Amino acid sequence: MRKLKLIWDFRGPDASKIAEHHLIHLKEYIAIHSISTHATGIEHIHELHALAFMVVAEEDMKPIRNALKPHRGQVYEN
Repeated sequence: MRKLKLIWDFRGPDASKIAEHHLIHLKEYIAIHSISTHATGIEHIHELHALAFMVVAEEDMKPIRNALKPHRGQVYEN
């Protein structure tokens, strides 16, 4: 089973705070819809770029992608 990392990018001086806040909403969505995720989190790329992410099974990705509209995605390898 392949895992996909859905990514939301945030840029600017408040990027880290926005990514942290977005993660709260991702976790709420996961709880409301009983989604099985493999990981969630934020990554600070540099002071003007941060991202929030969730890792899901490939077969679960399409409805999540359509509902939450991530900016990009990639194959997840832990």
